Amino acid sequence: MATTTAAQQRAQSKVEYDAFLAGCPSRELLNRISGKWVALILAALGSDGPHQSGDDCAGEPRSMRYSELSRMLAGVSQKMLTQTLRSLERDGLVSRAVVPTVPITVTYELTDLGLSLHRMMRGLKTWAETHMDDVIANRATYDTSAD
Repeated sequence: MATTTAAQQRAQSKVEYDAFLAGCPSRELLNRISGKWVALILAALGSDGPHQSGDDCAGEPRSMRYSELSRMLAGVSQKMLTQTLRSLERDGLVSRAVVPTVPITVTYELTDLGLSLHRMMRGLKTWAETHMDDVIANRATYDTSAD
């Protein structure tokens, strides 16, 4: 059995995980983390307080109660929030803590892996907010010329 160097192992890993291939597990992961609720949950857990207009959620990551997340993410259904949090927990991006109080307190917090993804998602969220006027103008121009 031949031994491989660390560089060879990294090169092999790159071949094994190619999101352009239909059967690659990294494609499933990209699909999961590209959902709008994932980006918003990661941004919310990465903020250090209530969202204010113009806030880029750039504070220190903190734990949040389920109800707090639900209030912050306007429009998310209870079912979708629960499903998304479970998938993030399964992937190791979020940790869930249950405190046996009355009523039971459930909090969610970014793991180190989730924190690394949060930084990129925060940039994507900020980009979308910064360039929304340009996108709206381009859509209007396109829609007018398409008629």
